[in-house]
Amino acid sequence: QVVLVESGGGLVQPGGSLRLSCTGAGFTFFTTAMSWIRQAPGKGLEWVSDIDSGGTRTYYADSVKGRFTISRDNAINTLYLQMNNLKPEDTAIYYCNYIRPLDFSLIWGQGTHVTVSS
Repeated sequence: QVVLVESGGGLVQPGGSLRLSCTGAGFTFFTTAMSWIRQAPGKGLEWVSDIDSGGTRTYYADSVKGRFTISRDNAINTLYLQMNNLKPEDTAIYYCNYIRPLDFSLIWGQGTHVTVSS
């Protein structure tokens, strides 16, 4: 059974940092490109960042470029999102996800809440 479990969210003041983690199981993590997406309160899904299977190529939305860093440790099936200089507009539920090659469906976890507020 495929499982993605996100953690690391919380309440942080503007300008602060958080590191999100996502642990995967039930699929071949080290061959799978991964992504982070988010959903702010009352808004639609927003793509945040991608990383290739080897961790060598990364991509970011303009809204987070220069502040967020995506990375992965394939030895422990874990994806990360280091978030620095957080802003109130970063408040959202953050989900890790990947596209299952079998049917191109989007597989994602339960999400972790990030609140940026003073």
